[in-house]
Amino acid sequence: MSERSRVLIIYTGGTIGMMADPRSGALLPMDMAHLELHVPELERIDVDLDAVSFERPIDSSDMRPADWITMARIIGERYDRHDGFVVLHGSDTMAYTASALSYLLEGLGKPVVLTGSQLPIGTIRTDGKENLLTAIEIAAANEGGRPIVSEVAVYFEYALFRGNRTVKVHAERFEAFRSPNWPLLAEAGVHLRYDRQAMLPRRNGPLHVHERLNENVGVIPLFPGIRADWVCHALSTPGMRAVVLTTFGSGNGPTDTAFLKALHEARERGIVLVNVTQCVGGRVEQGRYVTSQAFAEMGVVSGHDLTVEAAITKLMFLFGQELSAEEVARHVQVPLCGEMSVS
Repeated sequence: MSERSRVLIIYTGGTIGMMADPRSGALLPMDMAHLELHVPELERIDVDLDAVSFERPIDSSDMRPADWITMARIIGERYDRHDGFVVLHGSDTMAYTASALSYLLEGLGKPVVLTGSQLPIGTIRTDGKENLLTAIEIAAANEGGRPIVSEVAVYFEYALFRGNRTVKVHAERFEAFRSPNWPLLAEAGVHLRYDRQAMLPRRNGPLHVHERLNENVGVIPLFPGIRADWVCHALSTPGMRAVVLTTFGSGNGPTDTAFLKALHEARERGIVLVNVTQCVGGRVEQGRYVTSQAFAEMGVVSGHDLTVEAAITKLMFLFGQELSAEEVARHVQVPLCGEMSVS
């Protein structure tokens, strides 16, 4: 391999790859083969770049688990030929994709950096250029021939986050993401400053790409006045294997008898229920208050400090490995790739 790092850019869709049609003003996907025409600064980067695009660019709101598997497969096929990967992706579901890839790419020892933008890369005030250029720099960065970052990450507006700890918190600001329960992996200013204590340890084993996810999971957000019959109906969806309950505070929920009965009946049918707080930061402490003791007694699983995005994709991943409900309930409480902290 040459001394210059080789980075693969994977364009899936999203605002960052859009250009305005000069006649209609409508946003259309740009041709990634001509990326340097829109970002001439790429010619000055001391990195060998390759690029591939999805056959049909996808708005991130239309992203599906099959698309995550496609991304993982592309990375697996090019893994030995590239030192790092940059995934251009719409911001709306970026945290879901980053979480899913962290599970699908078992044993990952190279950087996979997801980035995007709030404004199209062809606009004057775009945040896309800086996000793209710095993501490439991070994906190419190494010390002594070994990558500095060896995990799935999200880079946005001068900050590098662990992918499966990331949440989108703003629809308009350039600072669109936060990692409420984990420190930044790096900050970009005059210099790129990495926090090596926050990163996953380097892994030397082979990459194993998983290609199966089970989509039979759901989310039930709790709110005051939630109807027990609606919860029962949602939990009775044919084929349902697991549901994430987004609860109040440190994992609390209503003590209404009919509501708890609906959950208990779902548990008896073998549906895995995972308790994740709907707060932006903090963790579930199931059983700390009376309003969560019933959850613990019926076998609802504590999601600790998992994000909703990381919990959903983890359940899809675990059931995709054809584990039993009991095995999934055990494994969901064990960190796989830095997605949670267990006290």
